[in-house]
Amino acid sequence: MTKIASLFGLIFILMTLNSCRYGFKGTSIDPSVNTFYVEVFGVDARNAPAIIGQDFTNLLVEKIRRESRLDPVDIDPDIEFNGKITRYEVSYEAPQPGETAAFNRLNMTISVNYVDNKKEDAAWKNNFSYFFDFPNDQNLIDIQDEAVEAIYEQLVEDVFNKAFTNW
Repeated sequence: MTKIASLFGLIFILMTLNSCRYGFKGTSIDPSVNTFYVEVFGVDARNAPAIIGQDFTNLLVEKIRRESRLDPVDIDPDIEFNGKITRYEVSYEAPQPGETAAFNRLNMTISVNYVDNKKEDAAWKNNFSYFFDFPNDQNLIDIQDEAVEAIYEQLVEDVFNKAFTNW
């Protein structure tokens, strides 16, 4: 008899946790929000690869699909993301004697608009930046895929956290 009571207690606890606003990953999504849309990010940064906006968009969509309960839709979403890549440039860091750089840094900045169609006062606009350092004797073309992937990973995480974890 106590096993049955324990089983019902466990089921009750799991059902209660499932209905909570906070998920196991620390997300905080209003229960009335069920859908999202991410418009393809534009590219306003000089020298940026043409596909960079589409790639970022795809990664953000996948992150939201994997780590939230929201469904992607094209029409009448509860929340929307749009924006553009505004900076994509290499800078030379930590100059050494003789005016040579110790390393190079690929910098990327994105501008993101978040629209909550359920609660207009929850909307925000924010810039997110991240970078990737690489040796001064390497060419950007040789490490670009690795660098952009590392930057995307952090930027997607930052946007997700701002939108869904009250960051």
